[in-house]
Amino acid sequence: MLKTYVTGFPRIGEKRELKFALEAYWAGKSDLNALKEVAKELRARHFSYQKAHGIDVISCNDFSYYDLMLDTITLLGAIPERFVGIEDATTRYFAMARGDESRSAMEMTKWFNTNYHYIVPELHAQTRFSVDTSKIIEEFNEAKALGITPKINLIGPITFLALSKTIDNTDAFVLFDALLEAYASVLKSIELLGEGIIVQFDEPLFAKSLEPKFYTLLKIAYEKLGRVSPNLNIAVVSYFDKANEAVEVLGKCPIWGIGLDFVYGEENLEALLHVNDKVLIAGLIDGRNVWKNNTSKSYALLEKITSVIGEERLILSTSCSLLHVPYSTTFEQKLPLHVKEKLSFALEKLAELQTLQTLWASKEKPTQNVALEKPTIQAHTNHFAKRSPYGIRALIQEKALNLPLFPTTTIGSFPQTKETRTLRLAYKKGEMTQESYENALKELIKECVAFQEKIGLDVLVHGEFERNDMVEYFGELLEGFAFSENGWVQSYGSRCVKPPLLHGNVKRRKPLSVEWSVYAQSLTDKPMKGMLTGPVTILNWSFVRNDIPKSEVAYEVASAIAEEVDELQRHDIKIIQVDEAAFKEGYPLRNEKIKAYEKWAVESFKASVCSAWDQTQIHTHMCYSNFNDIIETIEAMDADVITIETSRSGNKLLKVFQKAHYKAQIGPGVYDIHSPRVPSVEEMSEQIKAFLEVLPKEQLWINPDCGLKTRGWSETKAALANMIQAVKRFR
Repeated sequence: MLKTYVTGFPRIGEKRELKFALEAYWAGKSDLNALKEVAKELRARHFSYQKAHGIDVISCNDFSYYDLMLDTITLLGAIPERFVGIEDATTRYFAMARGDESRSAMEMTKWFNTNYHYIVPELHAQTRFSVDTSKIIEEFNEAKALGITPKINLIGPITFLALSKTIDNTDAFVLFDALLEAYASVLKSIELLGEGIIVQFDEPLFAKSLEPKFYTLLKIAYEKLGRVSPNLNIAVVSYFDKANEAVEVLGKCPIWGIGLDFVYGEENLEALLHVNDKVLIAGLIDGRNVWKNNTSKSYALLEKITSVIGEERLILSTSCSLLHVPYSTTFEQKLPLHVKEKLSFALEKLAELQTLQTLWASKEKPTQNVALEKPTIQAHTNHFAKRSPYGIRALIQEKALNLPLFPTTTIGSFPQTKETRTLRLAYKKGEMTQESYENALKELIKECVAFQEKIGLDVLVHGEFERNDMVEYFGELLEGFAFSENGWVQSYGSRCVKPPLLHGNVKRRKPLSVEWSVYAQSLTDKPMKGMLTGPVTILNWSFVRNDIPKSEVAYEVASAIAEEVDELQRHDIKIIQVDEAAFKEGYPLRNEKIKAYEKWAVESFKASVCSAWDQTQIHTHMCYSNFNDIIETIEAMDADVITIETSRSGNKLLKVFQKAHYKAQIGPGVYDIHSPRVPSVEEMSEQIKAFLEVLPKEQLWINPDCGLKTRGWSETKAALANMIQAVKRFR
C-alpha cells in the first residue's frame, strides 16, 4: 500500500490556543512556562491526530512560536547585530519578530504567493553561523515519546539565502559555502537521533522562474548535503507551482526523495523521467484551498504518475504544508449544508489522503465528487463614464480638496479593543438591538474622529469599528459568500485571518459602508476617506471556488465595489480608498503565467473604481511587496494615491517608483504598525528625510505602514501624535 505523507501541519491550534497563549505572554499575563506548556500540548495533539488518520510520515520542526524562517535564523545563529546583546533567547526571539523599546523589528514580507508572512533574514558579508539544534531535538523526542518517528522539516539553504536581505549590499550567496557547512552541522546533529530519519528540505524557490545560476547552486548544495550522512533520508520538496528544472538537477543528486506539487503544478508530470531512482513524494491533496478533493482527478493523476514512476517509489502527500488552511470543519455548526459538505480543512485532508490511499490499494476507481452549483457569471459591463488621465484629475482634486503639503492620513482601521469586539459579538448573538448597536458604534466613531481632529490629521477615517475583517465584512454584505465560525488561518505570529468562502454569484444588494462614512463626515469639515476592499484582495484573501477561473469571479466583485464607490461620492465622500493589500501575493510564480494574472487583476481594479468622478480621489494600499517587477502594473491601475508598507525597508522600495518616474502620489509608511513600540519624532523625521531623498515633496503623503486595528490605543495615540509633529517640522 502506498504510504502517506503530510508536508507540514497548522500550529495555531483548533481554537487558536497558541494565539491566545502568545498574547497573554506578551502582555505579561502569563509566564514562559505557561506558553511552553500550551505549545507542547498542541504539538502532542497534532502528532496524535495525524497518527490516528494513518499518516505514515509526520513532521516535527513544523511548529513555531512565530515563524519558521525566524526559527531557521535562530537555528543557524544568524542573529542581527542589534539583537546580539539580548542574553535571554526567548526575549531575543520575540524582539527580532516584534521589536522592543530600543530596537526595530526585522523586516517581514509575504511567503511566495500566499497570505502568510515570514521574517526576512538580515545578513552581511561577515555573518558567522553558529548552529543550535535544541528545538529540533526537543520536538523530535516529543514525537518519539508518542510512538512516532517523525521527519524533520527544514527550510532549504537556497530558499533561505534567496529570501534574505543583506545590510551591506553584498550578494547573500557570498555566504553559500559557510551556510552549507552550517546545514551539514545540523544534519550531523540529527544523525545522532537515529537511523533512517527523513529530513525534509523545503525549497519552494524552485517553483519560480529562475536564472541558471540557481540550478548550479542547487546541484552543489544537495551533492554536499546528500553525502553528509548516509544514515539520513534527504527529501527536497518544492510547492506552489511546477519545479521541472529542479527535478532534472535533483534526480542526479545523492538524496532519497523529491517532493512535487501536482495540484498547482500539474506540469510536473513532464519531469517524472528525471526523478530517476529517487522516491517521489506526490502532492495530490490541495494544501492551499478548502474545497473537497476531486478524487477522480487525483486518481487519474496517480495513474499517470505510476505509469512512469511505479508504486514502489511513490508516496502520497499534501501539495504543501496545511498551514494555509483552517483546522477542521468539525467546529462549523452554522454553515449552510450545501457549502459545508463541499469543504475540507486540515483534518479532513488527512482523511482525503487515506481515501486516495485506500482506493488505489483496492484499484477501485472513484465516482465523481458532487460539485458546487455552477453559477451564471454575468458579463461585466461598464455603465460609467471613463475617468480622465491622471494629470487632469490631479489638478481637479488639488483644487477640490485643498490639502497642505505632506498631507497626513491613516490607512483606515483604528484599534479594535476587547470592548469593541465584545460589542460586535453581543450584536451577532442577538443580545442587543440593532439601534443600540449602531448607537454604540457611532460613539466610537465620534471619539475616533475627535481624536484625529485634535492631533491635526488632514484626511480622516471613521475607524472601521463595525468591521471584523477587511474582507469578511464586505463578504457578509454581498451575495455569494459563506463564513465559517472557526476557519482561522495563521497570517504571522499570533495574527490569524478567517477567509470567506466564495461559492456562488456575487451581487451587491444594499450599501456596504455608506452609512458609517456619511455619519463620520457629518462630524468634521475635513475630508473623510471612504474605506473599501478591492476585488483582487477580496479574491486573494478568500477561499475561492476552484472549478471556474478567478478572473470571471473578479469582475463580479468589481461591479459590486463600483456601485459602492458611486454611492459614496454621491453622498459627498470626496476621497475613497480601495485597498489592494493582497495584489502582489496573487502573482503567479512562473513568468509565463504573469501576463494573464496582471490583465484580469488590473482590469478588475479599474472596473471597481470606474464609477469615480474626476474630482473623487481614489487611493489604494498595498502591503509588504517587492515592487521592482510590478511597477508598470501599479501604474496601469491608475490610482491617484498609493500607500505602501515601507518602514522596515527604509526608502529602498521608493527608489523603484523614482526610477519608473511614477507620476501619482505616494504615502510610504513612516512607522511600523506590526510592532508595539512608539517611534520618536526624531525617528519619524529621519524616515521622512529619507523619503525626500527619493520623492519630490509634492508627491508625498505621510501615514503609518498599515491599519492600526491590532495596536492598542495608548501606543496609537502616541505614535500618530509624533507623526504629526514630525510632519510639522518639514512643513
